[in-house]
Amino acid sequence: MQRLKIVFSGPMGAGKTQAIASLSDIPVVSTEAINTDLDAHTKALTTVGMDYGELTLEDGTGIGLYGTPGQERFNFIWPILVQGALGVVVLIDHSAKDPVADLGHYLDTFSGMYNGRIVIGVSQIDKSPERDVAIYRDFLTERKLNLPLFPVDMREKDDVLLLVESIIASLEQE
Repeated sequence: MQRLKIVFSGPMGAGKTQAIASLSDIPVVSTEAINTDLDAHTKALTTVGMDYGELTLEDGTGIGLYGTPGQERFNFIWPILVQGALGVVVLIDHSAKDPVADLGHYLDTFSGMYNGRIVIGVSQIDKSPERDVAIYRDFLTERKLNLPLFPVDMREKDDVLLLVESIIASLEQE
């Protein structure tokens, strides 16, 4: 049986823990703690180590789902988690103060430590419907990057599965 690894990363509140919970066939192993950085985000809990879940595809392929902590003070674990990963899903909170800057930060960070597949999921669109989702595609075009980009609801398994399938499809094209 083939075993793959996919990492979910992004700022606090983008939906990494929820994405893994929506996909995982097992109870998610989580390192959530009380959020003491309420200036960054008002959510009650935040990941301080990693989240872990597992997904088994119809063909029997197993995928380990790893979620990074979103707070910068825990970024030392990011390069450890991406080692051996098939792909990285960068999740961006559309309702954040400057989500395009967040996207730039995560793409810059991961391009320096990881040279594999990256797919982008934009969450929380319903919280800022006045903001055009095209801002992310425009940003990628300016940077001459052609990365898969999808608006997603992390609570919807099919939405999150689309992100994972996009990474797997890129593997099959090689």
